[in-house]
Amino acid sequence: MSVLKVIEVLGNSTVSFEDAVQNVVNEASKSVKNIKSVYIKEMQVKVSANKISEYRVNSKVCFGILDE
Repeated sequence: MSVLKVIEVLGNSTVSFEDAVQNVVNEASKSVKNIKSVYIKEMQVKVSANKISEYRVNSKVCFGILDE
């Protein structure tokens, strides 16, 4: 039987939503091992001078609890 844990992580990027999600995975993987999936809870953009200046995601990162 496997046990999973979920943490909420906010990410951002000036490039795209996909890049913001990749940033979440990159940063979370520095302290969390065995990431299984990422669920995107919310997507937002910051607008400056009528142009998108930043993409933001509110995500849930799901990872397995490692047996020792």
